[in-house]
Amino acid sequence: MSPRSRVPAAEQTLAVLRHLARQASPVSAAGLARDLGLPRSTTYALLSVLAREGFVVHLPEERRYGLGVSAFEIGTAYVSQEPLARLARPVLARLVDAVGHSAHLAVLHGREVLYVVEERAPGRPPLVTDVGVRLPAQLTASGRAMLADLPFAQVRALFPDPDAFVDRHGVGPTSLTALRRLLSDVRRSGHAGEDGEVTPGFASVAAAAHDHTGRPVAGVAVTFGAKDVDGSGRESLARTVTAAAAELTRRVSGVAPRSR
Repeated sequence: MSPRSRVPAAEQTLAVLRHLARQASPVSAAGLARDLGLPRSTTYALLSVLAREGFVVHLPEERRYGLGVSAFEIGTAYVSQEPLARLARPVLARLVDAVGHSAHLAVLHGREVLYVVEERAPGRPPLVTDVGVRLPAQLTASGRAMLADLPFAQVRALFPDPDAFVDRHGVGPTSLTALRRLLSDVRRSGHAGEDGEVTPGFASVAAAAHDHTGRPVAGVAVTFGAKDVDGSGRESLARTVTAAAAELTRRVSGVAPRSR
């Protein structure tokens, strides 16, 4: 199929599902038609088919529509199949082969990052970034790489007051002003780093991979002994990590953010 081919019915169906997924509660058909710019007859026809197939549920007393069980099943199937982790593993394996240091993949989960893939380099020591571990996003290179590509209003909502800034070793940003300054530097350079803020004696460099909207979907990072890699070596690592993140972006059919 040509990249420019269009299937209006499929596009409209997906638009309905995405819109419902973004709402805090069920919505009316009229509101849905208005928000999506669809004719009411088309909206009702789409909702009827989606309801019949279980992707939408109709609440007759409220005259509203919400997501149905089939939509939930799709979401849980995504989680169980781990497509992001599966697509990332060969990228991380090649990254480890190229740099000789351990690499990992993390996703943003509120104010934390959740590590979902770790690729240990031969002979390298174990790290705190085991699969399933959560760490404060503002302290990790992966978290900083992803936070830098979020709208500032979202970052501010995640870190509304000083209590939101978890401290591990007495280093790292402790205010929104300091975090904003750090994230500005990340956007300018295209990669993030940390040095001893997660584990004393270790440092990391990371870059974000992006989804089809240009939003950060994961952070690709390499961790190494802080004394083992000098400034020029870290810049070289950053370029390699950034290339790996760009490869993962392509593998998930993503696009780079519109501006840095």
